[in-house]
Amino acid sequence: MTVPFREATIDLDAIADNVRHLRRLTGTEIIAVVKANAYGHGAAAAAVAALSGGATRLGVAEIAEAIDLRRQGVHAPIVAWLHAPGERFAEAAAQNVELGISSFDQLQAAAAAAMLDRPVSVHLKLETGLSRNGVAPADWGRVLAEAARLERIGRLRITGLFSHLSNTSPDDDRAALALFDEGVAAAASFGIRPEIRHIAATAAAIDLPETRLDAVRIGIGLYGLSPFDDRRSAALGLRPAMTLRGSVAAVRRVPAGAGVSYGYDHRAETDTTLALIPLGYADGVPRSGSGRLPVSIAGRRFRNVGRVAMDQFVVDVGDAPVSTGDEVVLFGDPTLGLPSADDWADAAGTINYEIVTRIGNRVPRRAS
Repeated sequence: MTVPFREATIDLDAIADNVRHLRRLTGTEIIAVVKANAYGHGAAAAAVAALSGGATRLGVAEIAEAIDLRRQGVHAPIVAWLHAPGERFAEAAAQNVELGISSFDQLQAAAAAAMLDRPVSVHLKLETGLSRNGVAPADWGRVLAEAARLERIGRLRITGLFSHLSNTSPDDDRAALALFDEGVAAAASFGIRPEIRHIAATAAAIDLPETRLDAVRIGIGLYGLSPFDDRRSAALGLRPAMTLRGSVAAVRRVPAGAGVSYGYDHRAETDTTLALIPLGYADGVPRSGSGRLPVSIAGRRFRNVGRVAMDQFVVDVGDAPVSTGDEVVLFGDPTLGLPSADDWADAAGTINYEIVTRIGNRVPRRAS
């Protein structure tokens, strides 16, 4: 088998299985979140896999992401919820993209994009404490009244009401849910009865059943990673979908005291062998993890030494028989004995979301 120079292998069956598992657990509709190129996994392929596992709707941040999915043949419902100031929605409407609406101005822009025989589908976002986008409670009356009017005259179809949780604590999330329920009741007073209400992402979908409502938005869980600091994937019944691998580009024997990489942050303590791995921070390898990143070569775990460079980093393999061309696994499924995205996150002082999402375009994705 030819070992790739660098490659992210994406287990699409794992994505589908993760959806099935979370559907069974939550008993509600799954909105598969495939924003940011499906957290680095490849948006179109991940979307198709999620839909095959039972997801009924897709979620993205930006309209451009939704349009790209349409161009790649994905026809399922898609909701996009983050819009530039003054954005117009004609192309989104033409492509049947559902719009997350966070302001009166966005509501008006969505109505303006409607065609005579086809209203624009919207999800009204209610601000419930995250202090980001969403209609503030003080503005609910004005926005809901106008949304109801626009729906009555056929300009809009109010498909959803939604919000986001902070995942700060169960009490904080329950307080946000209570405020959201007030918003739903306010909407009902104007005659708004959406098809779905959704507020939970992966963490709340798993841990707070009362937040599951009509649908849950599954992001990190879709890709088999845990949203929790104290529980890893296997404990949640999830399978990591991404394995990042490459081949050893060079092997060098060095004497004790030899400097390694820029700045000589590391010097060899004894005579040793160094393996060069052809991925760097241009490919998403976190420079902040320099000197701490674990990798697996021929089933043995080693550690990066020296600074991560733009295109490469170095691993000290001691006296192990490592050769140019040997496969190196940077992270994958820990149940197979591999370093995990969580291990990399711990080494870099970040979260597993960032580890997989930042994998660059120079790294080919291959479905397995």
